[in-house]
Amino acid sequence: MTTNHTTAPEAAPFLPVPAAAARIATLAGAAIALAGTFLAWTWTSEFPGDLTVTGYPGGLQVLTLISAALTLLFALSGYGIRGLRWLTPGGTNSPVRLLALGTLGTTGYTIGAIAYDLGGVVNLEPGAWVSGTGALIAAIAALGLPGDQPHTGTGTTAWQRFRNSLGAPPARRATPLPSWAEILIIAVAFGIGLYIFSYGIDTDYAELFIGFLITVGFAFTALHRAGLVSRVTALTTKHRNVTLAAALVAAVCFPFTQQKEEYALIGANILIFATVALGLNVVVGLAGLLDLGYVAFLGVGAYAAALVSGSTMSAIGVEFPFWAAVLTGAAASLIFGVLIGAPTLRLRGDYLAIVTLGFGEIFRLTVNNLNGNSGPDLTNGSQGIPSIPDLNFFGFDFGLKHDILGFNLGRSANYYLLMLVFTAVVVLVFRRSGESRIGRAWVAIREDETAATAMGINAFRLKLLAFALGATLAGLAGTVQAHVNYTVTPEQYQFAGSVPPNSAFLLAAVILGGMGTLSGPLVGAALLYLIPAKLQFMSDYQLFLFGVALILLMRLRPEGLVADRRKQLEFHETDQLDVPEPRQSEETGAGIAKAGA
Repeated sequence: MTTNHTTAPEAAPFLPVPAAAARIATLAGAAIALAGTFLAWTWTSEFPGDLTVTGYPGGLQVLTLISAALTLLFALSGYGIRGLRWLTPGGTNSPVRLLALGTLGTTGYTIGAIAYDLGGVVNLEPGAWVSGTGALIAAIAALGLPGDQPHTGTGTTAWQRFRNSLGAPPARRATPLPSWAEILIIAVAFGIGLYIFSYGIDTDYAELFIGFLITVGFAFTALHRAGLVSRVTALTTKHRNVTLAAALVAAVCFPFTQQKEEYALIGANILIFATVALGLNVVVGLAGLLDLGYVAFLGVGAYAAALVSGSTMSAIGVEFPFWAAVLTGAAASLIFGVLIGAPTLRLRGDYLAIVTLGFGEIFRLTVNNLNGNSGPDLTNGSQGIPSIPDLNFFGFDFGLKHDILGFNLGRSANYYLLMLVFTAVVVLVFRRSGESRIGRAWVAIREDETAATAMGINAFRLKLLAFALGATLAGLAGTVQAHVNYTVTPEQYQFAGSVPPNSAFLLAAVILGGMGTLSGPLVGAALLYLIPAKLQFMSDYQLFLFGVALILLMRLRPEGLVADRRKQLEFHETDQLDVPEPRQSEETGAGIAKAGA
């Protein structure tokens, strides 16, 4: 019996350099860049991070060190060294290129930041030049490595060949592992993710955070091209319950890694933003209803909870226990969702979007006018409802510090853990509803409402159910938001603004992360909240940069960062499944194909 193996032709390198020489030069450049991090990069400690120490990397030097070390590892993996082959089940050379470019990007940014902050390149010490030269050598040499896949396009421009050099084939089928080993890999992956996320939040200055974004962006893309991300994704898909448990444990551990109250507060606000985005994902991602006023439901829940929280500025003057305040906020949002959805959900597309946008603006203007002058004295107008007291749940005061397992958790950490419980509930609701018969009906309505109606689906009733469920989930998050922020004001609930959450940022979080997925809105919301919070000096240009980011996203990855298989096929160039090559019979050599092929 003879088995024929077809080997794909090796793509030409982007730069005409012999492959062996290119790999050696890449290794040498990465080693030089790594060695330079142990030398001083500047003579003064005025630049953040204190890069004046020799023998001990700090600040941005650590990021260059990590990028250079990863470049070395993946470049060595290309030699087929035993013990490193598992690093590249997909692409072999494209991860090296990306990591070398990431090393150059981080190092070049650091050199530029030092020159800009201190007044010229004269402030650079030899270590910066050594690392910069090594990173440049590694990046240029990596472009001389052969491509992992042949160029399939019709054009041969430099940009097309460069993009093709960064592509990689799908990862090879993994060797089956014992269940305990697969679960251990999932746990390690979430542990690494927690460490990276905590490091990003802990960055004390904008220069370090920008370098962190450059390093993580290139490194994650390289791991994706190498096939490691797809391997881990396959394991998490296989062990879904274990994955959810690992994610919950990692999230619970987060406040124990934070030493500053402001960073724990960022985590709590990210959870609020992510929970509301996940609720919007029910409406937009599953049911396909474009809602541009969704932040109003968050405001309804927040105002309802603030009115019954015992605030001295509350017009009602009552104080409900926490569980009753939560139910009040959720019920108020549910009622508003039904009242708004019932007369408007017979509309479709742009018409529905305009109506929901109007509802969001009407809510903001209404609570702004309920000040005793333009209307009844209910919401205190533009001043909002301040002095909302901290929660006290069975004697546990969320406004005080508490010692738990030897760790001192402050107010923000307490509310983070509380919000994590709400997020877990919303995740459970989203997952169960998405996998249910109702969830499949929502997807059918999203894909083609006319066809779904013809198949006997009551489209109006199910759309109203999605609208009401999404509103309720937003109201739940609003009840916690009111206590976290101490106050609620109309300006917090706009369609678009510089401070999330607002309707535009919520919708962007769903689209950025991946519509219809569970983890997509969580990732999108974390990015859209964390980046503006850490880059305060760019607040004047935030909306401009936000628009540029959306344009790039729609151009390069319209299905989102965490896309499901359906979206990947929808935005595929051919809009159809790839057709496998016909197999041949081993005995007769005749082609085997499906009927109708």
